[in-house]
Amino acid sequence: MIKRHLAYLACTTALVGSAIGAAPPVDGPRTHLVRPGESIQQAVDTAKPGDTVLLTSGTFRESVRVTTSRLTLRGMGAGRTVIAPPAKKAANGCAQAGNGICVEGTPSRPVERTAVTSLTLSGFAKNGLWATDTDRLTVRRVTAESNGQWGIAQQRSVRGVFTYNTARGNGDAGVFLANTVTAEGGATDSLGAVVARNRLEGNRVGVTVRRLRNLTVAYNDATANCAAVFVVGDETPPRAGALTVRHNRIVANNKYCPKTPRLPFLQGSGIVLTGAEDTLVTRNLITDHKGASPLSGGVVIFKSMVGVRSERNRITGNTLRNNSPADLVDTDTAKNNTFRDNTCTVSRPAGLC
Repeated sequence: MIKRHLAYLACTTALVGSAIGAAPPVDGPRTHLVRPGESIQQAVDTAKPGDTVLLTSGTFRESVRVTTSRLTLRGMGAGRTVIAPPAKKAANGCAQAGNGICVEGTPSRPVERTAVTSLTLSGFAKNGLWATDTDRLTVRRVTAESNGQWGIAQQRSVRGVFTYNTARGNGDAGVFLANTVTAEGGATDSLGAVVARNRLEGNRVGVTVRRLRNLTVAYNDATANCAAVFVVGDETPPRAGALTVRHNRIVANNKYCPKTPRLPFLQGSGIVLTGAEDTLVTRNLITDHKGASPLSGGVVIFKSMVGVRSERNRITGNTLRNNSPADLVDTDTAKNNTFRDNTCTVSRPAGLC
């Protein structure tokens, strides 16, 4: 009896000591809470794969570079958590380039399954969010506004998901996806990237897909841009294409944008395919575009600026009305693009409706 009693006391003492002594090590994901005035970058650098960096409501004046896979950077909601340019640029390359958030891997070691959600990126000299060498990056419920170049942009990446974002008033594209922005080259396979259910307003272009294949642009709402959707290729094979643009609402993208070294002036462009192949444009609502640019119209197929034809594209089942100079425009010399079952009135050349 005495031995059993002593053993019980020893066990109890050990349990109490564990409860009031040093805490055991934390296993599993952690949440790092950051308040305005505190450093997001420090929290991101401390975080491990699987962790969340949670930003409270307020304005953070900082640029943030993310190189950790499976990290979530989340705010309290677009408009409630705002990341804006710092008064003085930090030493990291993201800030020096004029970007808000940079998600950066390398070709041999991409950043995988990282997410940026529920915050606003506003007023950066270059891009609101810039990503390179990522796999399965998710950008959701982010507002990117009034940034100098792109609102949300990605290059050399695969399987990205960009959903429920708002991109407005950015100097170039609201959402921009490309093979690479620093060199010419054939289109690369995005392995099923998705740009869906975004609000795109007042940008130069709502969505630009440049030299990519195998992705979907769907259920987006684009208005008041100079052009809503651009699919852009060039002379280097394989060309941009083998992708789908479907179920988008594209209305009155009649903002005027001056010409650039690569493009004529833009105004009144719905969906433009230039130097693209094997692209399906279907079930979109495209209305009320007016312009006199060579790229004006509801759906426009245009030979690329370097002379490459757009081929084997299918324009089917779209509803188009009140687009000027026409609902459907085909100025390419290729004869194998098809227009079928579209609801429209005027086309150039005649007979496409």
